[in-house]
Amino acid sequence: MDHIKHLIDHGHTHFGENKVQEAIEKWTEVKKQNDKINLHMVGKLQSNKVKYALKIFEYIHSVDNIKLVKKISSEQKKNEKKPKIFIQVNKGNEIQKSGINYNDFNDFYNLCKTNDLNVIGTMCIPPDDNKSDLYFSKLKKLNDDNNLNEISMGMSNDYLNAVEQQSTFLRIGSKIFGQRD
Repeated sequence: MDHIKHLIDHGHTHFGENKVQEAIEKWTEVKKQNDKINLHMVGKLQSNKVKYALKIFEYIHSVDNIKLVKKISSEQKKNEKKPKIFIQVNKGNEIQKSGINYNDFNDFYNLCKTNDLNVIGTMCIPPDDNKSDLYFSKLKKLNDDNNLNEISMGMSNDYLNAVEQQSTFLRIGSKIFGQRD
């Protein structure tokens, strides 16, 4: 946590985590000491972890199925806490990656709104084929077409392409902290 403390001391307030349990262990005390910290759930969120996730995360970047939408809707009513939601779109239609199909976006977005989710944008992790700019531009258009202001795209290897497409949230942890152990 020392490397994170240095960032906090310099005014950085947004941090991403991939796992709910790790975030709880790492951030509970830190957030008690600094109420400006915003945690982002950037990994796959399982529906059985939603009640814990809502206690620590202000943003969820990986909403991609009906079961998860229903669970978040139910838990946010119980906790009176409404996280900011990104719909994860599988732009490359890759079987191994999460996310809704691009063509199903409008129906899924309407489902999220019907369930009172605070959808602020979209998220994608493009295929590793060196064409991220193509996927990012399509996601940008999807956001624009739906009047969504936030886009979560771009990681350590492709963040410059994401910036060119006006990404508002970048996930560049390994460039800052190095590879995970």
